[in-house]
Amino acid sequence: MNALAIEKEIVNNLRFPMEDVLETSEDKQRRRQALRRASVLGNVDRTKMRIKFKDSEGLKEVNTTIWAVTPNYVILKGARLLPLHRIVSAQ
Repeated sequence: MNALAIEKEIVNNLRFPMEDVLETSEDKQRRRQALRRASVLGNVDRTKMRIKFKDSEGLKEVNTTIWAVTPNYVILKGARLLPLHRIVSAQ
């Protein structure tokens, strides 16, 4: 899948549907583990991660530091919030 690369600054301006992009509980668990790992790398090493997600218009990608993972959101550098349920992958 080709994702449209965007800057992190526009994430807060996007619209996100309520349904989860992943179907199985195993995929959701893998997503959460990958995001937690990315959060640790972001806070310790300032490592940027490539996050693929779907907004109301389609698949997008942002390359940024993940500061924290909450039950519902991923907090990106600059206090931008990305809904957890819309994230396809993080690497």
